[in-house]
Amino acid sequence: MTPSPRRTARRIRLDGVVQGVGFRPFVWRLARDHDLSGWVRNTGGRVEIFAEGEQGDVEVFCAALVERAPPLARIDHVEISADTPIDAQGFRVDSSIDVGHPDGRLVAPDSAPCGDCRRELWERTDRRYLYPFVNCTQCGPRFTIIEDLPYDRERTVMRRFRLCAECAHEYDNPADRRFHAEPVACPRCGPTATLLVDDARVAAATTFEEAARLLCRGHIIAIKGVGGYQLACVADDETAVTELRRRKDRPHKPLAVMVPTLAEAQRLFDTGPEHDRLLSAPAAPIVLVPDRGLLAPSVAPGHNRQGVMLPASPLHELLCRVTGRPLVMTSGNRSEEPIAIDDADARARLGEIADAFLVHDRPIATRFDDSVALAHHDGPRILRRARGYAPEPIVLPVSLDPVLACGADLQTTFCLAQGTNAYVSQHIGDLDNSETIDAYHDALQRHLRLFRVEPRLVAHDLHPDLESTHLAVAIAEALGLPRRPVQHHHGHIAAAMVEHGLIGPVVGVALDGFGLGTDGTAWGFELLVADLAGARRAGHLRPVRQPGGDAAVRHPSRMALAHAADAECVEPAMSLLGLSQDEPSADLAGASPGQVLGQLRSGLASALTSSAGRLFDSVAALADVSRRPSYEGQPAVLLEQLARRCPRGSSGSYPLTSRGEDPVIIDSRPVISAVVSDLVDGRDRTEVAAAFHAWVSDAVVQTSERICEREGITQVCLGGGVWANAILLDAVTSGLGAMGIDVFYPRAVPPGDGGLSLGQAVVAHADHQR
Repeated sequence: MTPSPRRTARRIRLDGVVQGVGFRPFVWRLARDHDLSGWVRNTGGRVEIFAEGEQGDVEVFCAALVERAPPLARIDHVEISADTPIDAQGFRVDSSIDVGHPDGRLVAPDSAPCGDCRRELWERTDRRYLYPFVNCTQCGPRFTIIEDLPYDRERTVMRRFRLCAECAHEYDNPADRRFHAEPVACPRCGPTATLLVDDARVAAATTFEEAARLLCRGHIIAIKGVGGYQLACVADDETAVTELRRRKDRPHKPLAVMVPTLAEAQRLFDTGPEHDRLLSAPAAPIVLVPDRGLLAPSVAPGHNRQGVMLPASPLHELLCRVTGRPLVMTSGNRSEEPIAIDDADARARLGEIADAFLVHDRPIATRFDDSVALAHHDGPRILRRARGYAPEPIVLPVSLDPVLACGADLQTTFCLAQGTNAYVSQHIGDLDNSETIDAYHDALQRHLRLFRVEPRLVAHDLHPDLESTHLAVAIAEALGLPRRPVQHHHGHIAAAMVEHGLIGPVVGVALDGFGLGTDGTAWGFELLVADLAGARRAGHLRPVRQPGGDAAVRHPSRMALAHAADAECVEPAMSLLGLSQDEPSADLAGASPGQVLGQLRSGLASALTSSAGRLFDSVAALADVSRRPSYEGQPAVLLEQLARRCPRGSSGSYPLTSRGEDPVIIDSRPVISAVVSDLVDGRDRTEVAAAFHAWVSDAVVQTSERICEREGITQVCLGGGVWANAILLDAVTSGLGAMGIDVFYPRAVPPGDGGLSLGQAVVAHADHQR
């Protein structure tokens, strides 16, 4: 039959996160609405469509593909070309075709329950009533169940659950919201949850009621979640929270809290619209929100913000609602170990922590921690990128040949980049034990297999003795690949640049704890003139010695003595620190002040550092905020919390002095001297903390403006873990913005070492291309 002359045809290709998000059934319904014929299918990392019909209908259809795309979809590129009408009959969904893609293959992240599935969960007449694994194309597990691509059920852990007739009908029906929802299941054919108490199974009908009863009696339960095991107790019981901390060996680091509904979050915490939007997002991250003091004090000691999240799965929602109390929900591990995902491993590692296990028989294909985010006035900022966000790629402003960047030793991630897609891995942890190194290797092998990126270059940190550098060297040698070292702070700035589509030059302000500088010293308060290929040090903090190396990180009073010696105020500083000249102190790792000062004079095991992190440590120790930290960054975090308690505008700032032009050297001696003097005189610690924050922001703003004017640059990029500090971020963006300078900072990846691999990838590629 000859097609009507009024009919037209288009072939459409859509790139982005378009698989596993209900895109094909959306296209099928849209085509039927516009009386179009043709087909839609998954091909590699994209969706391909052939559509024919009346010209006006085809044009409206093409526009609606982007304008009305499913909520979980992210369309990065659309290619539409004219085709020849073939008088196709009807519109169909074709089988997937596994073909290559120049920028790799994309997979949707895991998603919290959607509104429709939550309604079914609580609807007594629904066949999935109280079923802890209800899901559809708009929600549910994705990356944590995938074993291979393309994303079809037979290549997920769900292949072992044979669909019943009703689920099969939904799965095969393009008009149903569960059409090709790969994790689809029901109580008849899907996974089941079980509560184990003393190795005995609790009756299925009372699983959640008995779990809730145990929690309300102060017990600790290990829960098999979306990306791994978690440990839970009631968050309003101080005894239960303290016991969880003791068993988990986590004395101070804040614990996350899960509540069943947004209304409950609003009741317990001082949330605003920006918090509510982020809490309700499909990613369901842990969101830092102002506290109202209604939970056990040990949930987040010393903090005026709490990490809260809504249920990440129907199983979590059932447990939260049945318990009727806020729950601590923390990673299922001992401190610093990877989270457990294997059932036997969980029983072995968590058996001495948990009183009971809430488990299920759906395997977890890869471990994923909960993401952590901060609600900022201009949108969310990711502080830990994992469940709900990874592995969605960062779109780059330049195209890269395939590269692997191995990240940092702390809060590590790796990055696989190809074309304009950069796949930053989920948060893996600190590479200070064999278990985390094994988890790193497992995650890397999985990414290489799934995304089919074959690296031609390996990037790593400039420091030769880091574990991440050792990993990079071994990988490069095994694959016969060239490798490129990347200076740590250049990597931080490059990560912020490419997230915002910049290629430079910019002025980069990198504030963190440590990174090896090109001069062989420890950097950490750096102002760089940078593009993707290179960076020049244009300003930095005055270096001081770091007595005892890492011992000064674990014992901030050592750094306080170093800064006080540099500022010539040792005696009053020692008084503030509670130290006597010749008496050994646990706050100094067993040394006496005299011994530490001797180290400083001789330079023995006391390298120079310009670290912002060590400066924060010093002030925190002087103010008696944190002298024996139990987690990375604790002194700076608690100092920020102290500053937040100061009435706005009552603190002022401290004097700022600098010398030199290229580089500009910011002098820390006046601020240390003023801090010591104020504390000795009895000034309120909140005012001291706030004034110190104001000094840091003044130093950044004034020095950045000076370098921008000299270099003819109007863009500043921020990077490094210190920029998780919202007081500093707001002050610096406001101050530079008032000068007409555009400020860019990480939002989609963490500002600290969790985002470093992204910057390493682009810098190494640019350097290799030169």
